[in-house]
Amino acid sequence: MLLSFKKIIFSIIVLLMLLGLGFHHFVYADLNVDESKIGMVVDELNGVKVYYNGTTNHVSGRNVAKDGYNLGLKYQCVEFIKRYYYERFNHKMPDSYGHAKDFFDDSIPDGSLNPKRNLLQFHNGSPTKPQVDDIIVLDWSRYGHVAIISKVTDTDIEIIQQNPGPTASSRATFPLIYKDGLWKIDAFRVLGYLRKR
Repeated sequence: MLLSFKKIIFSIIVLLMLLGLGFHHFVYADLNVDESKIGMVVDELNGVKVYYNGTTNHVSGRNVAKDGYNLGLKYQCVEFIKRYYYERFNHKMPDSYGHAKDFFDDSIPDGSLNPKRNLLQFHNGSPTKPQVDDIIVLDWSRYGHVAIISKVTDTDIEIIQQNPGPTASSRATFPLIYKDGLWKIDAFRVLGYLRKR
């Protein structure tokens, strides 16, 4: 009886390890990515281009604006949202570094200023409805993910994103729920959204 229980536990551990390796392989593996397409325009919003990055961990150097402002690592998600805010709103973040999930500070009250980004910050489940041009912050992975909200209705939002993975679309739609006076984006590990004052 004890021996068969140990076998079951061992089998579960091996299965979990294989699933973890499979996920890592899916996210970071080449998957026949055509390297010549890296840097190719795949989408745009309000004249700001979205570039293909291949695998999510690929880096093509740092993108710096003509005035020296750090836009981020080329073709990563952070580079797109910073470039979008820079080109569309002439907005420079006081802290121009950090991973995607660092853009959201959970200690800041809903609707208050995030001083590192010089943007208003709203928690997922806020009385303030998301708007077009907001930066959505997701805690999807070790580094997180950021995107721009490109459409909003009373029942869903659309995002535009750079570096979602080699086979994912630059656009995605998530349900938006209004309940008890709060707006909630019903997607995996949405931390909240940031907005220009």
